[in-house]
Amino acid sequence: MAFDRQGTGLALLRIFIGVFFVFEGLGKIRWLANSSQLAGFLTTWSRTAAPGSVASWYLHRIAWPGLPVLARLVPLGEITSGVALIAGVWTPLAAFVAFFMALNFQIASGVLFQYAFLTSGYGLPVLGSTLALILGGSRLPWSVRG
Repeated sequence: MAFDRQGTGLALLRIFIGVFFVFEGLGKIRWLANSSQLAGFLTTWSRTAAPGSVASWYLHRIAWPGLPVLARLVPLGEITSGVALIAGVWTPLAAFVAFFMALNFQIASGVLFQYAFLTSGYGLPVLGSTLALILGGSRLPWSVRG
């Protein structure tokens, strides 16, 4: 039986990025009862967002109006997608959810179109990892669901 190097590499990536999302979600578990911490992030990002920018539009049209719901969905989404990635259950779907949440964070913080996006461990590596799993995450080794 041949050793599947690509599959094994993607499976390791799946597990590691899954652990990352589980712990990101656990760090936000207090948001379930109190959205003030998320509101603090949004306030800071709103102050620094250039008027008319994508970040400003996103913050005022989506993030602020959705604050009570987002404060609950973000930790639940991060923990759930992280556990699914670790277990290898519906990997492309879990990776898409994780990608979508990470992309929203990058947009809201205003970093997506800045140099800092390329050098931050939360930016390109997380989006690239989750995108790779969306595209190639089916039937990986060590998956609950083949």
